Amino acid sequence: MPLTYVPLRERPGRRLPQLLAGLALYGFSLALMVRAGLGLSPWSVLNEGLARHTPLSFGTLTTLVGAAVLLLWIPLRQRPTLGTFANILVVGWTSDLGLWLLPSHPALSERGVLLAAGILLNGASIAVYVGARCGPGPRDGLMTGLTAATGRSVRLVRTAIELVVLAVGWVSGGAVGPGTVLYAVTVGAVTQYCLPWCAYRSRGEPAATRRTRPPSAARRPGPGH
Repeated sequence: MPLTYVPLRERPGRRLPQLLAGLALYGFSLALMVRAGLGLSPWSVLNEGLARHTPLSFGTLTTLVGAAVLLLWIPLRQRPTLGTFANILVVGWTSDLGLWLLPSHPALSERGVLLAAGILLNGASIAVYVGARCGPGPRDGLMTGLTAATGRSVRLVRTAIELVVLAVGWVSGGAVGPGTVLYAVTVGAVTQYCLPWCAYRSRGEPAATRRTRPPSAARRPGPGH
């Protein structure tokens, strides 16, 4: 379900808390995957790789990389929104908080649980903050800007960005593993499933935006109905 930006002055009392909650959960999901130690998403691989060469924390580097990506918006003529700046600030802080709260060296069985929980929470949290419709994060804005500038498909541009980031992160020492592959093939499906339940619907938009059962799957009336 494609979602466009809606000015925050429309229902801020609902959308701003949803935005912040989604970003906070997203940051915590990154911490879960870091503690799992079984492989990270491409941007987290980059951030962890950079953390190995600096005294800065994973969350701080997440914030700094997000700010650096935002600078690339300038030649692409992209305009940041409140959601963009909130993405940069909240995700980094909450990922560091999650790393502080979670155990540093979990058992192997626990690592699998942490990875699965991290991927599921990551996909769901994307649906929550994207559904608030407060504007794209820095990485999403880079993708849409390059898509408009090059005329290439979103899929091609997004894949190219992710592969470059993953390669740089891997060379820097970031964790690449089965979790990286599992994240790549599942997070989109989780987000797609959750998004209809989280998307803010502006006035005048059709009501049929939520996932509903097909008629054939409707529950049959029981005795007395």
